Amino acid sequence: MLYSQIVLRNGMPFDLKLPAARPMAIGAMTREQLDAELQKSVNSIKEGKVYSADEVDAMLAEEFGILQKILCHSDIN
Repeated sequence: MLYSQIVLRNGMPFDLKLPAARPMAIGAMTREQLDAELQKSVNSIKEGKVYSADEVDAMLAEEFGILQKILCHSDIN
């Protein structure tokens, strides 16, 4: 179907362009913008929206199908 649309439109059936908005670097933020972003983080923590490193590892492993190797402190020594 995509190929037939390319032939019918004599090109791609959608625009090919990168998004105009880019993430803002911390150095480019004003003090007020930085304070607002940091406050969002503080509010998120207060609301209990936090994950341990193990939880994040498990979520990423599940999402990307990665097998986890569980290391204990005793395994490192």
